[in-house]
Amino acid sequence: MNTSSPAHKMAVAFARILRGAGIDVPLDSVIVFVSALSKVGLENRDDVYWAAYATLIRRHEDSQIFDRAFAIFWDQLIAVDTATYEQQTESVTLLIDSEDTNNDESNAAPVDEDENTIALRFSSIETLREKDFAAYNETELREAEQFMSSLKLAGPPKRSLRLQKANRKGSRHDIRRTMRAVLQNDGEPIERYWREPSTKLRRLVVLLDISGSMEPYARALLRFMHAAVVGRQRVEAFTLGTRLTRITRELTNRDPDRALARTSAQVSDWSGGTRLGECLQNFNDNWGVGSLARGSIFVILSDGWDRGEPQVLAEQMLRLQRVAFRVIWVNPLKVSPGYAPLARGMAAAMPYIDDFVEGHSLEALRELTAVIARESHESSKTRKVVSNA
Repeated sequence: MNTSSPAHKMAVAFARILRGAGIDVPLDSVIVFVSALSKVGLENRDDVYWAAYATLIRRHEDSQIFDRAFAIFWDQLIAVDTATYEQQTESVTLLIDSEDTNNDESNAAPVDEDENTIALRFSSIETLREKDFAAYNETELREAEQFMSSLKLAGPPKRSLRLQKANRKGSRHDIRRTMRAVLQNDGEPIERYWREPSTKLRRLVVLLDISGSMEPYARALLRFMHAAVVGRQRVEAFTLGTRLTRITRELTNRDPDRALARTSAQVSDWSGGTRLGECLQNFNDNWGVGSLARGSIFVILSDGWDRGEPQVLAEQMLRLQRVAFRVIWVNPLKVSPGYAPLARGMAAAMPYIDDFVEGHSLEALRELTAVIARESHESSKTRKVVSNA
């Protein structure tokens, strides 16, 4: 999905207007609306109207509000030059006239601004790409969900033990298909068939540090984890704090608000201390080394501040590195000028990390997806940083 296209920006803006008018517009409906606009285009008003109505409206009683909102939105925003969308946060106020309003201004009834005015704070995704998550407000976090849901978190596939049909000569002879063809041709072996190993997605395991030092970033990164869980079939999600908590099941709900509410109820150590080494030991003993981490892409979202013993963290990172396909550490503080991984936990973990990346913004998360998708298993350049530090 192209988040910089006029269709995407128009869809996000109009959905925000409908929400302000009291119409429930879930995230998945907006995504379908974007897809519909990419098919019908923005030139014909009727096409855009019915694309919006079919994808965004679920209740007949919302039709009247939708009609008035769309009429004003089309007049105000569709004709605006695309460059307007690229500007920083704007305030757009749309007035929806009441049904009894007369076209004659002299006889018009006073308008109740509380009931008939929809105030829209318009922030484009382009503006938010480089903005630090710590500076986000709640509205911007919801806007960022649109971008996160479009990210494709697909690592390089791995070979499966299952075999599949091979178009050309494969690694094994498919005796069943060959014999079936022989019987269909009166016993003549006209063609031989082959099978080859199939491929499947590598499991993605994501651990989020929810300690007090990560609080400014945890709320945004939790939404990123939700997008990963609902967008893939093989994702496991955990939180790290004073304890390890598995939240995969809570994040499977496609409604972001419900998923985050269920997660908050499940996790009891929000904004507390951090014992990374003990949490990783719990993961390795009960979840990781024997199953989840083996051959998986392992992503840790943490600033590296740890109250536990560094030696314990180093030992558990070594155990994890031996079985994981790749270990990626995402640190939101890495973008800070002059940053060096000097925190005890971060310094202990660095020798066992394959990739050390930023995680403070939407653009940093986009780069993270590229790291996850990389096929080569390269040694991390950040290990040199440790020796230099």
